[in-house]
Amino acid sequence: MGEKILWYIAAINLISLLYMGEDKRRAKNGSWRISENTLFLLAAIGGALGGLVGMYLFRHKTRKSAFVFGFPLLLIVQIGLIVYFKF
Repeated sequence: MGEKILWYIAAINLISLLYMGEDKRRAKNGSWRISENTLFLLAAIGGALGGLVGMYLFRHKTRKSAFVFGFPLLLIVQIGLIVYFKF
């Protein structure tokens, strides 16, 4: 069971990272954007670390306080859940 959860966490964080990069690319090109709700949903369902890394790697959403404080808060909660449930 724990191995499946680790694979899920790895996958959702990779997806979150890639979505941040894709949204940055679209922002530069003036294209249709990925909604902030989608980015937060990905972070909330386990992809906070990937979103946070993507935010600083791509320098995207770093001026939006909801992201600057929200993603780290979600990450702390997710780490707490992992420790509590001993995945």
